[in-house]
Amino acid sequence: MATSNSIHHNYKIKLIAVITLSILPVGFPIGYKAVITTSGTNLEHARAHNRRVVIEAIRLNGELTRAEIARLTSLTPQTVSNIATELELAGLLSSHLPRRAGGRGQPATPLTLNPDSAYSIGIHLDHQSLLIVLVDLTGTVRFRKFIPIRKPQPEPTLALIEKILQEMRQQVKIDWRKMLGVGVVMPGPFGVEGISSQGPTTLHGWDNVDIEARLSAITGWPVTLENDATVAAIGERFHGVAKQLSSFVYLYIGTGLGAGIFTDGRIYTGHAHNAGEVGHMVVQPGGRECYCGNKGCLERYVSLQAAYEACGLDPMSAMPEDLLNVDEALFDKWLESAVEPALQAINIMECVFDAQSVIIGGTMPKPLVEKLIKRLTPLYSSVRSRSPQGMRIRLGMSGSDTAALGAAALPIFDEFNPQYEVLLK
Repeated sequence: MATSNSIHHNYKIKLIAVITLSILPVGFPIGYKAVITTSGTNLEHARAHNRRVVIEAIRLNGELTRAEIARLTSLTPQTVSNIATELELAGLLSSHLPRRAGGRGQPATPLTLNPDSAYSIGIHLDHQSLLIVLVDLTGTVRFRKFIPIRKPQPEPTLALIEKILQEMRQQVKIDWRKMLGVGVVMPGPFGVEGISSQGPTTLHGWDNVDIEARLSAITGWPVTLENDATVAAIGERFHGVAKQLSSFVYLYIGTGLGAGIFTDGRIYTGHAHNAGEVGHMVVQPGGRECYCGNKGCLERYVSLQAAYEACGLDPMSAMPEDLLNVDEALFDKWLESAVEPALQAINIMECVFDAQSVIIGGTMPKPLVEKLIKRLTPLYSSVRSRSPQGMRIRLGMSGSDTAALGAAALPIFDEFNPQYEVLLK
């Protein structure tokens, strides 16, 4: 099902030459003006940065006039007008009627992102399920396929993904030349001896599979691979409570435990894309044995795996929703064992990253994550102690789609996010 590489290449060059892209949170209230913490520059050589800033402003607000963009980004009205005209001609922005009153002169025309100007695909694979979503530029899901799958093996799983993508192309009527790429999320860590593909929280047999190359050959599109916590943080940045946070840590409760880290508006992945593997921080020396060889690792206390064990469920067959039906006393018993390690982990992350907030979410059902957060009181003192507890720790997106939506953002994340290094060139 490979597409024309030349068509895709030319389209992507056109988009990159014109603007960087983003996904708008579905249902963002039109008329609300977000505070833009990223300011533009009027230096001629920084046009690419300015375009990113304009798109970010529109992404956060849903629609803006040229005058509002200039006010929010500190760009001159002429710079904004030139960029907006360029983006409209390229099809990235749309102007809408009826026009809003704008004071003197011509009525102001609101601008929005054009949802049909670009698309991306997100694939979330773990040891229990496969989820594939197709989204447009505004974040609207155009296709969704969820398949329970136990202990997925590379060859049959790749064949299944190819089949689903073929089904998608047949069912969804869009301009497939506007596909930017595929984001794939899998449990990490990657390439770590003694941890990768070891134990019940990882995927066995995938450590030597170049999934990016394999899927790129199948689809003809660029493919980006990341761990589940990192892409969940990106999803939270686009769709959740972190839309206007520049620095935060997203604690992803999955079968294991990981963290996605945003610093100064950028995702931090580390040297080998393993940053945020907090599940293997030792928080209880001499504690529960972990498959990595250590004792007392954080995810042996805070994870779906740990909750399943405490509630008498089989970790290899249980699903997150099963925890909603267990004896409440059993779940509370897990909470008691999880609170102290979780508090330690939050204290460490606050002190290391000085993040505006630690957000907790993942595939654990939302009501259960809420229970955990309520028990995390009071937080330990840290460099963030001056902030209210409700700001220091927040409930993030929970449920099966969180990581898949983040994965769909991977092909475009680097292209839309304002990058200050261009100002130094």
